[in-house]
Amino acid sequence: MLPKREFLVKSPTLMTTKPLFKAIVSGLVSGVVLYGLVAPLLATADVVNQNNASYKPTLVKNGHLTICKLDPEAYHVVKTIKMVVTGYSSTADQTDDTPFLTASQKQVEDGTIAINGLPFDTKIRIPKLFGDKVFTVQDRMNEKYGKLQRADVWFADTRDAVELGARYNVPIEILES
Repeated sequence: MLPKREFLVKSPTLMTTKPLFKAIVSGLVSGVVLYGLVAPLLATADVVNQNNASYKPTLVKNGHLTICKLDPEAYHVVKTIKMVVTGYSSTADQTDDTPFLTASQKQVEDGTIAINGLPFDTKIRIPKLFGDKVFTVQDRMNEKYGKLQRADVWFADTRDAVELGARYNVPIEILES
């Protein structure tokens, strides 16, 4: 049997593990401190955004800016321009061969308006003539009327369209929703 030996000499493996242990502990402490600084910010980020009343998500569509709000009834005026406002109805002498179908391929309905130069589904108001009523651009007119010069309001009854006639220099409010 061999006698027991006592190791008084430091082992090379023990010498190399000490700096490694220090690095692990140091990294762990740094990570805990960093997490303590960042975690509260992450936890409150959603709460801060939800309380911000001016938060307005946006959607860019075909190069035209459309603002989408959570409340579809809340409209803000983006621009006001003056136009000639006329009326039309679904009769053969005032439309093409599909009198109840708009240029956007939707059925005409109360609130349909034809304006050249504004994207389909743009919301507008004509407060001088119709108060707070909101119209949706769904139709187009003959090119001879140019862009943003004339608005043509659809009426179910031809007499109402004729009664409106042609109104000049009428302020039109282009809305964001």
